Amino acid sequence: MAHGTPDRPSVDVVIPARDAASTLGAVLSALPARRIRSIVVVDNGSRDGTAQVARDAGAVVLRESRVGYGAACLRALAHLEVLPRPPAVVVFFAADGSDDPADLATLLEPIERDNAELVIGVRQSEGRPRRGPRTRMALGLINTIYRHRFEDLGPLRAIRFAALVALGMSDRSDGWKVEMQIKAVKLGLHIAEVPVVCRTAGGDRRPGARDVLDSARSTGRVLFRILRDATAR
Repeated sequence: MAHGTPDRPSVDVVIPARDAASTLGAVLSALPARRIRSIVVVDNGSRDGTAQVARDAGAVVLRESRVGYGAACLRALAHLEVLPRPPAVVVFFAADGSDDPADLATLLEPIERDNAELVIGVRQSEGRPRRGPRTRMALGLINTIYRHRFEDLGPLRAIRFAALVALGMSDRSDGWKVEMQIKAVKLGLHIAEVPVVCRTAGGDRRPGARDVLDSARSTGRVLFRILRDATAR
């Protein structure tokens, strides 16, 4: 895998994964090895063969028993911080096949050419941003409070490692992504957004009552995070 050059900084990809054995193998095999130094898969309490699929593909496998997207990301960050040579850039990628590996180059371009510190992938569907009502609500609240207009809160993102450490991330649940964006605004980071493909996640199914409840809880946590950070110093 790639080790980085002055023009192309070293990149480690972090993939939080929970019960993703059916999709993770295809994701890992499609990532462009020449652009990546290492892939870190965080098994977030899976009950299937997620960890073994990751090992078979040559990824570094970490375990985080506390379920939560942010908890998995924090576990990866703790691992990267103690490496003899941390990466220059960290990319956060989905395990379910909803992110297109071909978008990695697009995501990294503002960092390599324009010295961006945080790049957010704006999910597109049929040439238009794909934002549900909950995302639009959160984006509107961020704009009102922080005076910064984001186009999306998408999970596909790249951030310089030094900037990630400086943010002091703490959210262990679904508020991780919005916490990163809010803190990046407050810290004055150079932020860019680029269009990326939004694909149907593997194993997509009709949502049931439990899915709707989980989605509502997730939205509540995101909105709480936005309001909480507005009062934090």
